[in-house]
Amino acid sequence: MNPDARRQAAEHLRFAGELGVTGVSRDPRWRARGTGADGVKDKGQRTKDKLGAVPVSAHDLLVNIRNDIGDCTRCKLHGLGRTQIVFGVGNPDADLMFVGEAPGQDEDIQGFPFVGRAGQLLTKIIEAIDLKREDVYIANVLKCRPPNNRNPEPDEVASCQPFLKRQIEAIHPKVIVALGSFAARTLLQTEEAISKLRGRVYKYGDAQLLATYHPAYLLRSQDKKRDTWEDMKKVRALLKSADD
Repeated sequence: MNPDARRQAAEHLRFAGELGVTGVSRDPRWRARGTGADGVKDKGQRTKDKLGAVPVSAHDLLVNIRNDIGDCTRCKLHGLGRTQIVFGVGNPDADLMFVGEAPGQDEDIQGFPFVGRAGQLLTKIIEAIDLKREDVYIANVLKCRPPNNRNPEPDEVASCQPFLKRQIEAIHPKVIVALGSFAARTLLQTEEAISKLRGRVYKYGDAQLLATYHPAYLLRSQDKKRDTWEDMKKVRALLKSADD
């Protein structure tokens, strides 16, 4: 193993230890999840058009949604310093989808969700349940950065929420993880605190939804990492049961 690979492996194990991970799954069914008989992940045949006649890939549906958003001017955020739309990233046919709050500065610059420090932590969390970032799909409630990373306002959510709903319908995930209070409250239509929402499984359309702490909060509150690991073990179990 070369020094860089050894360092990366050590860092991954250190983080897993912080979460309280005591082992990894050796179940071949889990490691082969999402693949067909030929070992290639099944893609793009789950969603049909409204007439139910012609198969439409999730990728194509997402492209259509992004085109519909355009250079959005539907709410005031377009005039409050946003650099670009931050749509979503990942596997269009993902079984697992993460939904955050809104882009931050790094995301606004690069055009992808969760690419800053919180995004690096999210990647480690995904890897802790034996998946890779490219296996999942990641999006936010808002597609534009609020100024100074303030909380989204009701009119901004009202403008963006229909597009998030369409993203979820296109991807058709088996499990959705709401990251932080705002995403959880928006998806579940509740005012409950994240501390009360997390750890419980909810129904969202055809998917099962679980809320957990936002990675940015974990960077400030290291003691909550163990709670997040408990939540993610439930996510892994939900995915496994959906595959069985």
